[in-house]
Amino acid sequence: MVSESYQHFRHDLLSGRTSCSEEVERALARIEELQHLGAFITVCPDQARTAAAESDKRFQQGSPRLLEGMIVAIKDNISTRGIRTTCASRMLEHFVPTYDATVVARLRDAGAIIIGKTNLDEFAMGSSNENSFFGSVRNPHNPEYVPGGSSGGSAVAVAARMAHVALGSDTGGSIRQPAAFCGLVGYKPSYGRVSRYGLVAFASSLDQIGPIARTVHDAAIVAYVLSGHDRHDSTSTEAPPISATIEPLRTNEQRPCIGIVGSTILDGCSDDVRTVYHQVVELLREVDYPLVDISFASIEAWIPTYYILATAEASSNLARYDGVRYGYRADDDEDMMTATRTNGFGQEVKRRIMLGTYVLSAGYYDAYYRKAQQARRWIVEDYRTIFAQCDAILLPTTPTPAFKLGEKLRDPLAMYLNDVLTVSANIAGIPALSLPAGTSADGLPIGVQLQAPYNQDEFLLRLAADLEQRIAASTSV
Repeated sequence: MVSESYQHFRHDLLSGRTSCSEEVERALARIEELQHLGAFITVCPDQARTAAAESDKRFQQGSPRLLEGMIVAIKDNISTRGIRTTCASRMLEHFVPTYDATVVARLRDAGAIIIGKTNLDEFAMGSSNENSFFGSVRNPHNPEYVPGGSSGGSAVAVAARMAHVALGSDTGGSIRQPAAFCGLVGYKPSYGRVSRYGLVAFASSLDQIGPIARTVHDAAIVAYVLSGHDRHDSTSTEAPPISATIEPLRTNEQRPCIGIVGSTILDGCSDDVRTVYHQVVELLREVDYPLVDISFASIEAWIPTYYILATAEASSNLARYDGVRYGYRADDDEDMMTATRTNGFGQEVKRRIMLGTYVLSAGYYDAYYRKAQQARRWIVEDYRTIFAQCDAILLPTTPTPAFKLGEKLRDPLAMYLNDVLTVSANIAGIPALSLPAGTSADGLPIGVQLQAPYNQDEFLLRLAADLEQRIAASTSV
């Protein structure tokens, strides 16, 4: 298996104890060994070995790049030149892009090694990674449980040590939720800080690419490489790259004020999640973080607003898959387009297209979509009001630990409610990060989530690094 973290691996490389080529072979062996977890759709052994040889050469010459030799897995809705990009859908089963997404190009330029493309919920639509044309992904902590979605394959690749870091996409929590279920760090940057060029769109005003890693340090250095303005993406901000130097707060430094939530949110969480959340709150209190009780006036609007906006944008973005230009094409001369979309899309994708088409239709646009846009402004203002009281917010990442495979497939609403604590960050465009914070009575990981004001990504990562260090110290006693 690959090293515990890229930071440790880099240290071993510089001390001569290992090589990039050896690490790639360990990763490929691990992927082969754990095929039953379903983490990967496509593995790239030849490309990875070639890149590893180049990285070893650079280390020998004393000119390694920032991410030299880092083994990275890429969620299979992010374009990779010459490597198929399927979105875990029959519709794109054999599609091979001719260009790299900006994030992939930047990773390659920084010396990262692409090991393969990871499984996901089809077109990133799901919360359990059970909606893939290529089969479900399983949680490495207990294969009877889901890893979370839609970036479940990326989370499993890192948690099972098949890669140092993986890229995911987060539309309503799809980086943070699987990170929490798999005991990892999952970071969703502020909207616009990381280019979406080359990301197959689900909901364009909500989607954001980010890293899943074992440590905040690894997530931060990848975020530095990924971020910065991109002229190919009209939503890319002019902000500079996110700082790669993330140091925990100094002992004598004034602590930022943390907003903590009460019964309105916690009553909807499991006992295990509440217990872990309260433990983290007490840990913050013991080290003299100022804490303030907060409440969200807009909380009841989070899920309905998200699912109206997301499905509306999905129905528009997925209209291009018609069997005419590329992708799967049904052999039906009478009604090729209908047959293509009927057979090419899975059940969950078709459900969301139908919902989105409904809320955008002439008779219901004002009743649903326009009201959702108004609710979005309310949610943004609610966050502004709360951030006037505190510097950051601490939330549970998910209302429960991972659930069993198949447990919620027949109840879409129950599945959607898994995102209740993550969707608001996407609606408001703010940065959010999930940290491993404890385990359930069954030994399954539980995460807590930090949220910060828009564009305060460096502050969020610094705060997360401090909390990560303190949680680790408290659990090692």
